[in-house]
Amino acid sequence: MSDPIKITVIVCTYNRCRRLDNTIKSVADQAVSPSLPWEILIVDNNSIDETPQVVEELKRRYPGRIRYLLERQKGVSHARNAGIREARGEILVFIDDDETAHPDWLRNLTASLYSGEWCGVGGRVLPPAFSPPPWLTLESSFNCGPLAIFNPRQEAGDLNEPPFGANMAFRREVFDRFGGFRTDLGRVGGNMISNEDTEFGRRLLDAGLRVRYEPSALTYHPIEESRLHKGYFLSWWFNKGRSDVRESGNPADRKSFLGIPIRWFAALTSGMMRWMVAFEPSKRFTCKLIVCAYAGQITESFHLWLDAKRKKPVHDLRKSVGGGP
Repeated sequence: MSDPIKITVIVCTYNRCRRLDNTIKSVADQAVSPSLPWEILIVDNNSIDETPQVVEELKRRYPGRIRYLLERQKGVSHARNAGIREARGEILVFIDDDETAHPDWLRNLTASLYSGEWCGVGGRVLPPAFSPPPWLTLESSFNCGPLAIFNPRQEAGDLNEPPFGANMAFRREVFDRFGGFRTDLGRVGGNMISNEDTEFGRRLLDAGLRVRYEPSALTYHPIEESRLHKGYFLSWWFNKGRSDVRESGNPADRKSFLGIPIRWFAALTSGMMRWMVAFEPSKRFTCKLIVCAYAGQITESFHLWLDAKRKKPVHDLRKSVGGGP
């Protein structure tokens, strides 16, 4: 009788068969003890490219290590929740389908989760070496999010912010207790709604659980050419603003207009003024991103107000949180 699976690495994928091969190779070749029973679960979110054929070849290359699951309901949260239900491990690990992992990544990411002191761990996500355009500085956190960079520049220890879905792990029991990822958040097709990963981490932190940062658990996230354009960053932050309001709902401000807190209009105006007077290109662009984030918040807040006025059901967190296994 084989030992129970200790770790399941969940890789959700959609139409990235060319990059998936490198991702799975970097995960399958991890420097972990040969006696550790672990698996890779590839969740195909209804791809229309050659993903199934690529997975079959990977299964032949790494016999007994890889399992395949087809999840037809589109959306990263649906795919992750399906992976949680199908996983056999006590520890569930998440990595994106276009990343590559350092050889010690899996061992370093999961080492602290066996004692029960920590409920989850977030690793470091870095870009490959590249030359950013003059308007882009990686010193600003506003520029790291759209590039999926998670690098808090702290020693290993407690996180006071949720990790990114590109490099994180949790004990399975937290999904049993808190449910899965919210399906009203996260990308579906071409939309850019986000926060499904960070909302889950915030749920745990708000409940008083401890999430660890482990900088030695390193992955590399590629930067596609399509992301190195101002339009992508502006759209990302507009939708991040929408996602923040969708996650938390409208603030209960007494001073509001059409459901929108008056203070957000003031913040939008202040941001526009800073944008117009900024001279240095990267600082000027960061101000513009802040304006886009407030514009997204105002837009989503107005939509929530309209839904309430039309007497549509108010969003119920319990209905959109994906169930555990």
